[in-house]
Amino acid sequence: MKLQRILLTAIVGICGGLLFSKLHIPVPWLLGPLLFVLIGNSLRSEWFYWPKSYKSIGMVLIGYTIGQALTGEAVREIGRQLPYMFGMTTLLILLSAGIAWVVSKKSAVNYPTALLSSIPGGMTQIIMMAEEMKSVNLTVVTVTQTIRLLFIVIGMPLLLTTFHLTTVPTQTEHVSEWMSFETVLILLICILLAFIGKKYKFPTAFLLVPALVTAILQNIGVVGVELANPILSFAQLMIGINIGMMMKPRELEQKGQTIALAVTSAAALFIVAMLLGIIFAQVNHLDYATALLSLAPGGMDQMGAIAHAIHANLSIVAGYQVFRAFYILFVIQPIIAYFLRKQIIK
Repeated sequence: MKLQRILLTAIVGICGGLLFSKLHIPVPWLLGPLLFVLIGNSLRSEWFYWPKSYKSIGMVLIGYTIGQALTGEAVREIGRQLPYMFGMTTLLILLSAGIAWVVSKKSAVNYPTALLSSIPGGMTQIIMMAEEMKSVNLTVVTVTQTIRLLFIVIGMPLLLTTFHLTTVPTQTEHVSEWMSFETVLILLICILLAFIGKKYKFPTAFLLVPALVTAILQNIGVVGVELANPILSFAQLMIGINIGMMMKPRELEQKGQTIALAVTSAAALFIVAMLLGIIFAQVNHLDYATALLSLAPGGMDQMGAIAHAIHANLSIVAGYQVFRAFYILFVIQPIIAYFLRKQIIK
């Protein structure tokens, strides 16, 4: 029975990808499966099932692609960008806290709940933190974080393509191969070390570990091929279905109020991130696609997939997304947790 539900979920996701590809919608194998599975799961949740581990397959492939972009020159450029990373990330988080304050004043939601709903990163870690806080409404946090992710994953590629902000690949770009011995070797090492990283609670192990391993290996001479488009489409399919399965409208209490609050908060954060991205592009002489995706408050795997699909500077996007993830994980979250536990923030 579970296998039949998995197959149905996969078929619905593939149908979404095929339709979106036919309609030339951006990032079709991420957005199509996401929306089709979201609709199907909302109507008949008992028919759908998707193991969370399947997302890890897509994350490893995206991580490998990110690692390939982290050449020596790219790493040096990321180093030069560190002051901008710190400044822009801090500003985005402060503005997120401001959005949370406004939401808490205009609704019945308390500030701790609004704050954890607005923090732009590490959805899994944010939800885990919310579970530990008695004053936090876990349902509101989960729904708002999920809708925030949907806003970014769906809205960002549509925005970039609608306003023709995508970049054109250079003529020297080589044709992707299906596979090579070196690629298989790198992927096997990535998977093994990702499992080890997961065991020792390394953040986003199935994305970051493959990215780091691939970057290190290629800089010492073990270079794999660029993955072919069907393989990357498969990776996007795995991730897109997983996101579509995350939203469970039937489980919501006070659906209208909760969703309205989540959409308002997510929309405000999206607009703030977009404005910061435009400023960042002007100040740092970057193309808009790279700047907007670098500051987009989405997941590293989704932003990496979108950046690769629209030919943005993947190394810069990955660098900013990784920096924000670690900054929030090791600096912001402990600070928020401390103040919430001490009930200084009310």
